[in-house]
Amino acid sequence: MIPLLRPSSWGREYDAVGVAERHGPAVMERLPRVGCVLAAGGRWWWIVPSQSDIGVNWPSAAVYAVGAVPPGPLTGRAAEGPRVVHSPDDGVPYTHPLLLHIAVCAVAGVSPAWPRGDRCSGS
Repeated sequence: MIPLLRPSSWGREYDAVGVAERHGPAVMERLPRVGCVLAAGGRWWWIVPSQSDIGVNWPSAAVYAVGAVPPGPLTGRAAEGPRVVHSPDDGVPYTHPLLLHIAVCAVAGVSPAWPRGDRCSGS
């Protein structure tokens, strides 16, 4: 688990999207605005609003962590807590999830994909 703090000023629950640490800088440079980014367990984790996995097919290069709790145990330095990679100046911890999705896909070399559910016909 990433023992993320939940500052009361953030106001609501959040999730996290992780990519391999080696891909973190490339993802970050593709984003127009970056929220809070933490490093733990060999990954960089972007804080996103809760339920940012709904309607988005995250590529296999990404790990989506509901409640910002990634799967599997962390050991060594990562078990001590995450390292802050980036803290936003404006105090808003979130990175826009769709822009993050596009950036992660670009770094992974795949096209962004969204589920093809039934669409409303408007009738």
